[in-house]
Amino acid sequence: MVKVTAGKTDIGDYLKATACTLVMFQSLFGFAMKQPPTASQQWGIGLIYDAVKFTAPAFIFGILYTIIRVHAQHPEQTYGTYYRRQWSAMFVPTIWWTLAYLLILPQVQQRTPYINVKSFLWQAVNGNAAPHLWYNSMMLQFILLMPLFWALSDWAGTDAKRGWWALAITGALYAAWLVVFPHVGTYLVDRVFLSFLPYGVAGTLGWRLSGWLPWFDRYRYGLVAGLLAAYGWITWQLVGRGLPVRLAQASYYQWSMTVYAFAVILAVAVGGYRQMRHAGKSVGPIHWLATYAYRAFLSHVFWLTLIWGLTTGLPLVPRLLVCYSLTWLAAFASAYGFHLAWQALKRRLLVRNA
Repeated sequence: MVKVTAGKTDIGDYLKATACTLVMFQSLFGFAMKQPPTASQQWGIGLIYDAVKFTAPAFIFGILYTIIRVHAQHPEQTYGTYYRRQWSAMFVPTIWWTLAYLLILPQVQQRTPYINVKSFLWQAVNGNAAPHLWYNSMMLQFILLMPLFWALSDWAGTDAKRGWWALAITGALYAAWLVVFPHVGTYLVDRVFLSFLPYGVAGTLGWRLSGWLPWFDRYRYGLVAGLLAAYGWITWQLVGRGLPVRLAQASYYQWSMTVYAFAVILAVAVGGYRQMRHAGKSVGPIHWLATYAYRAFLSHVFWLTLIWGLTTGLPLVPRLLVCYSLTWLAAFASAYGFHLAWQALKRRLLVRNA
């Protein structure tokens, strides 16, 4: 097993940092498609959108991998300790940013805007408060159900046969889901963790069954070839759908996207593995980005909405570049800044109480 360098860095950090950085393109392109762009711009947006359409699976794999690693290295951790930590790290930021969207930027709501207390709570819980929060509602289910994934990790251990059995059963269930999905008549399936279960199970097994990392590293050029082939597959589907490009048609729930997502996850994991093995310069910065990735993800549509409104005079392509750069900076800066402010406030309260 590769040594975890820089204190706590692991390949989950590489996946979380990559996913957060690139998911902002998905939100940005949602804004851009309302302009509307020219035909050539639509093709360009569609190609890039497909290329970054692995972010939700990558983040799930990464966060499960890291949590399982911490659990394996600190078996004394209790359920109460875990849930208290996740309440502070994930649920509190979720509550604050959801309120910010609903109260300050209600125009970014999805589906039917709230009109009373009941619909306000519904928008907040199901992820309709902003375009990207559907994913957050789904991912928090993995956090709540983490003891089940701990149990799976403990059961599989370092036994490759048990790991393969777990993956095979999960794969069979997911294959059945891909058949059923087109006939399900509600958007709420996006919010259910079962729709992304394979990535969670793979991330769960990834820490203790560590032999896959050096194996894929050895055959990394074949992995890159497979990744390019999978991207060619989804590009062929994009071209086949023709104009106008509809981003919603690039669904996660199809074999092409599933294969592509796993190919990118493996490629990023191998890249992180090589950096960690050779103590690369990216190890420290990646851990910092991963630490604030979740909070940056929550806030980025808030900043994007404001920045998009301030750049109305720019042509579309320069506008996209400016908005992406400033949104990325604002999202991570606010995540870090709010963290520092909260730490300072806690210290002041402790001094006052003392």
